[in-house]
Amino acid sequence: MEQNKKADKLLEVRDLQVSFFTPAGEVKAVNGISYDVNYNEVMGVVGESGSGKSVEAYSIIGLLQNPGKVIGGSITFEGQDVLAKTPAEMVNFRGNEVAMIFQNPMTCLNPVYTIGNQLVEALKAHDKNISKEEAQKRAMEMLEEVGINNVEKRMKQYPHELSGGMRQRVMIAMGLICHPQLLIADEPTTALDVTIQAQILDLMKDLQKKTKMGIIFITHNLGVVADICDKVSVMYAGRIVEQGPVDDIFYEPAHPYTKGLLRSMPRVDAESYERLIPIEGTPVDMLNPPEGCPFAPRCEHCMKICLKKMPPYVEVGEKHRSACWLRVQELMGKEEN
Repeated sequence: MEQNKKADKLLEVRDLQVSFFTPAGEVKAVNGISYDVNYNEVMGVVGESGSGKSVEAYSIIGLLQNPGKVIGGSITFEGQDVLAKTPAEMVNFRGNEVAMIFQNPMTCLNPVYTIGNQLVEALKAHDKNISKEEAQKRAMEMLEEVGINNVEKRMKQYPHELSGGMRQRVMIAMGLICHPQLLIADEPTTALDVTIQAQILDLMKDLQKKTKMGIIFITHNLGVVADICDKVSVMYAGRIVEQGPVDDIFYEPAHPYTKGLLRSMPRVDAESYERLIPIEGTPVDMLNPPEGCPFAPRCEHCMKICLKKMPPYVEVGEKHRSACWLRVQELMGKEEN
């Protein structure tokens, strides 16, 4: 039973800490986060801009820019220690094992190379023995798989000749061409209009069902999370403040920050005109983070202890945990009764 449990885990992140050493001081962009991603599972990572969502993803695939450094914790992928890999091993790891789709395809695709050239180059970088003809055939098959028609024509086109949705499909094809086990999608639908967003999400769901890969889906759009994810990690100021199955997060949120995010989201089922309630205050100054809970200065339920001590994680349901002193109080009240 224990072996099966271990075999389910594709990625294990434990107490990951990433800091940026700037002239003004140390910025703890990711401050001790832990989570698992299983095979055939989609995990959403949500939070405001600057909460550390993208930084933790870049640390998994070794693309942290200077002055960023992983200063603690572990990342284990299929039993391999990712942080111990050499730069040469990381080149092989990226693409073959883990792939990433970025936010803006226009800045990721080379404007002076055709789409076909870029797909073939990505394939040949990871499979040195593949012939040019075979690589082109694979590239065309991949473009068809992501819903691009007239592939022979598209292979000869340049990125500027394609629409935003088409370019994002090309990026997905490029990410999946080496059949990775884990796909990290960093806000892949942000730059697209709503109808194209829906098409890209449907495409990703279909591909995930076919390939059984794990996906880490980074976004600040909670509607997208509800549509595609199995479980959610809510990040604030470099920490995961709540984690749980997607239904629990939406219907029984346990952390005031999660509740604030949900309140600030437009709802289709609103009975009448409702004002959206923003989260008051400003995000944490990461150079001078507070001693206690990072959300305390903005929290409507803030108590004295919140400002002084970091709250522990409390299990509030099956596989659902939250770091909030309110939940600790509730738990102590239950135990006393």
